[in-house]
Parts: sequence; structure tokens; C-alpha cells
Amino acid sequence: MSIFIIVILCFLITSLFSLIRIIIGPTAQDRLVGLNLIVSQVVAIMVLAAVDFNRAIYLDVALVYAILGFVSIIAITKYLKGKRLHE
Repeated sequence: MSIFIIVILCFLITSLFSLIRIIIGPTAQDRLVGLNLIVSQVVAIMVLAAVDFNRAIYLDVALVYAILGFVSIIAITKYLKGKRLHE
């Protein structure tokens, strides 16, 4: 087994812990932190897969996913604060 596969499996296991934080988080902020962790871990998995499989397209997908994850976290934060998205 490749070292990349082992690291990817470790990221998947920690993503499950983040999913548990999203499910049982007592506050919305805890759930938001868990969601942000999952986005970061999925981006890391995509980058590792790109290196392991020698596919540059996975890096592009990881970059777009990271940008969308960042924008969605900002939108959810503004929604939780009670502001409109264009303010």
C-alpha cells in the first residue's frame, strides 16, 4: 500500500470525526467549524490523489472546491449573524 493511500485513509477517518461534530455540535458555530474542517480535509485528499495518480486535473478541482467552500462558509456565517448576503 502506498503512503498516499494511508494518509488519505487517515484524512477520511478524521473527516468522520468532523462529521460527528457536525451532527452532535451543540451550537451552530460548532457545526460550522466541523463543516470547514471537512472542506479542508476533502481538499487535502484531492491534492494527495492528484499527486498519487499523477493527474493535474484533480488540482484544479481541489482549487475550485476550496474556493466554493470558503464562499459558502462566509455565506453561512453572514446568515447566522442575521445579515443579508449583499451587505
